[in-house]
Amino acid sequence: MPSKRMSLAILSVLAALAVLAAQCGGAAPAPEKVVETVIVKETVVVKEEAAAEEVPEDAVVIDFWHAFGGGRKLLIERMVADYNYTHPGTYVRVEHKGSYRDTLNAAILAAQQGNPPHLVQIFEVGSQLAMDSGIFVPIEDYVIGPEFQPDDYIEGVANYYRFGGKFYSMPWNSSNPILYYNKDIFRAAGLDPEKPPETFEDMLQVCEKIVSSGAAKNCVSWPLHSWFFEQWMANMGAELANNGNGRDARATEVYLTGDAAKTIVSWWKEMYDKGYYAYSGKLEDWDGADAIFVSGQAAMEITSTSDVVQRQNDAKANGFELGTSYLPYPASSERQGVIVGGASIWMTGGHPDAEMQAAKDFVIWFTNTENAIRWHKATGYFPIRKSAVQVLEIENWFELNPAYRAAFDQLLETKPTRATQGALIGAFPEVRTIIEQAVEKVLAGEATVDEALAAAKKDADKAIEDYNKSVE
Repeated sequence: MPSKRMSLAILSVLAALAVLAAQCGGAAPAPEKVVETVIVKETVVVKEEAAAEEVPEDAVVIDFWHAFGGGRKLLIERMVADYNYTHPGTYVRVEHKGSYRDTLNAAILAAQQGNPPHLVQIFEVGSQLAMDSGIFVPIEDYVIGPEFQPDDYIEGVANYYRFGGKFYSMPWNSSNPILYYNKDIFRAAGLDPEKPPETFEDMLQVCEKIVSSGAAKNCVSWPLHSWFFEQWMANMGAELANNGNGRDARATEVYLTGDAAKTIVSWWKEMYDKGYYAYSGKLEDWDGADAIFVSGQAAMEITSTSDVVQRQNDAKANGFELGTSYLPYPASSERQGVIVGGASIWMTGGHPDAEMQAAKDFVIWFTNTENAIRWHKATGYFPIRKSAVQVLEIENWFELNPAYRAAFDQLLETKPTRATQGALIGAFPEVRTIIEQAVEKVLAGEATVDEALAAAKKDADKAIEDYNKSVE
C-alpha cells in the first residue's frame, strides 16, 4: 500500500489535471440497473447502480475496472462472462468506471480506503502516474514462466510497455492514428482514390483540389488533441521530453519550442486558415470529428485505428467507399513511425495470495492469443501478439478486410527509437491539456506559433516540476 504522503501527493496531482482524452463512448444503461439522474448546475449526471450480482459460493472474487463504454463495454462483459462460466473457481466482477482518468483516480481512491480493485485498465500516458502511486505491482513479477510469453508481443507494443526492462502491466488495447478517407469524394474532386496524401505537403495539395472543386466543404478533420501532436513529433523522430523521453531518467522538461513542434503547429494553422482542417471547436471532441467526416463535410479524418470497425459501418450506412492509409508526415523528415496508444491492465498489490493468483490467471486468459483476435476483429484495436497475427494471416483476414491493414503495417514499419517509444511523464495528462490549449490559441489567432509554444513549454515544465516534487 502507498504511504499516506504518497497517496495524497498523487491525488493532488490528479485533481490538478485538466480534461483528458478518453475514447470511451457513452455507455447505454444496461438491463437490470437503477438509473438515478442528478441535476447539478444545469449538467445532467447519470449515476448507475448495478443490480446485485450472484457470486458463486466459495469462489475467489476478482474486481476488474475499465474505461470503456458502448459496444466495447458489452463485449468486455461477454468475455468476462465466458471466463466465469469456464472457470467456476473464480468469479470476475467487471465494472465501467468512466473515462481513463476517472478509472485511475477511482482506483487510487479505493486503495486509500483499503479496498482497491485487483485489475485496472490504465491509459498509456498514465503509466508513470500508476508506478508512482505505489498501489500497483509489476505484473511480470507475478506471471513468471511460459504462461506470460513476453516475446510474443509485437515490437512496438513491447517497446512502449517495458519500463526499465520489465513489464509493469499487461498490454491490452493498443492503437495508433491512421488516415481514413472517402474514396467517392476523391473521385468527385478528380483525385486518384488509391493515392491518399502521404505528407503534409501532399495534404495541402489534395485539400486545395477537394475544397476548390466543391466535392466537400472541408478537407480533413481530427480532434484537437495532443495525441496527434505527440504522434507527429515521433513520426519526425523528435522526442517530446528530455532524458530519453523520460525513459533514461525522470523527465524534467518538454521540447515544445524546437523545429519539429513548430513545423507541426505551423502546418496545422495553415490547414485551418485555408479552410481545409475542420473540428468541432471543442478540445478532445472525438465524436465531433467523426461526425464531420461521416456526414461528408470532410473527405478525410485522422483518428484512431480502434475506430476501423465503426468507420466501416459508417461508410456502409452512408453509402461511400472507405479507404485507409498511414498518418501523413512532413516531407522534410523521414517517416519514423508511430507511438502505441491505448491502454494496458495493471494489477494492484496487497491482496491474499489466492486472489493475486486468480487475478493473474484471468488477465493472462483475457489477453491470450484467442482473445486478442476476438478483440481485434470486434473493435479495430490491432492484434498485439505475433501468434494472433499468424492466425489472422492464415485466415487471410487482412486481405479480406483491407481497412485493418494500414494500421497494422504502419506499426510494423515503425522504427524503434526513443521518439517512437513514447514519452514517460508523470504530469503527462496536464501536459496534454497545455499543448491542446496552445494549438487552440494559434488557430484562433490569439498567439503566434512561437508565442504559444513558448508559453506552453513554460507551463508544461512547471507542471512536471511540481509533479516530480510531489513524488520525491
